[in-house]
Parts: sequence; structure tokens; C-alpha cells
Amino acid sequence: MVQVRQITAPRQTELAQLADILIDCVAGGASVGFMHPLSQDRALTFWRNVADDGATGSRILLVAEDATGIIGTVQIVLEQPENQPHRGDISKMLVHRRGRKAGVGAVLMQAAEAAARHAGKTLLVLDTANGDAARLYERAGWTLSGIIPDYALLPYGGLCETAIYYRRLV
Repeated sequence: MVQVRQITAPRQTELAQLADILIDCVAGGASVGFMHPLSQDRALTFWRNVADDGATGSRILLVAEDATGIIGTVQIVLEQPENQPHRGDISKMLVHRRGRKAGVGAVLMQAAEAAARHAGKTLLVLDTANGDAARLYERAGWTLSGIIPDYALLPYGGLCETAIYYRRLV
């Protein structure tokens, strides 16, 4: 059974588990902003920065846990430009390879949408390497806005396109 909760001040053990998920996703070829190999130190630094943003209230960090610990995570970036207070960005929706195809991503996205609504957001936006999680987002009711070619590098090299999605929360 997977449970989702918000983390505002991650403990060192939680940061280590989040780092392991990020490293696993990059090693598995996910285009999530990092190149392979991703070191434990670099991954921990990333999560410490996310935790700092969470402490200021500019972002929400959610984790999905099973009997073994944290198996997935997603963030809602709340801080937006002055003319976009109604919008939030979904960022780093990551599921460890051992938890894929088990509904973890869907549960995380439902929780993210609920947290965004609670924070007063009425529109969410995300981008994903095209194909990575398109089926997940489309099944959850997200709308494809467009595809940008040659957007980013894959972790092992080579360019990939990205798909931009949005979801109204009204």
C-alpha cells in the first residue's frame, strides 16, 4: 500500500532516499535535468535546495511511501510571477524503477492536484520528455499543449523532445 505525505523539513534519511530515487531515474534514462552518472553528493545538494524552497513555502514536496520507504516524489512549485498567482508548476515527478507500473505515479499526481487546489491554484503546468510519462498524464486528464523538439539532453547523451501539458483545477 502506498501512502502520500508532504515533507516540509526532510530528515537526513529522507533526503538520502530522495537522492537514491533521483539517481535511479537518471540511471534509468529519465530526462529530469541531470546527466549520468549522477553522484550522491550532487543529488543530495539538489534535494537540500528543494527542502529550502519548501521551508519558505514556495514549493510543496510530496513523497509516496511503501513498506520499504520513499518510492516516489513530486513537487508543486507555487511561487510564480506576479501576474500568475493562480498557476503552479509540477516538477520532478519521479518514481523509483522498483515502483513503476504499480500506480505510484497516478497516486502522486492526484495528491499533487489536491495540494495545489488547497494552495489556491486553478491551473497546473508541466513538461516531460515526450513519451516518458505521457500516458500517465493523459489518463489523469492533462491536456497536451505542444511538443518542443531537441529540448534537452538525455542522461546518456542525445537530444530529446519535451511535451508541455496543462490541467485546469476548477
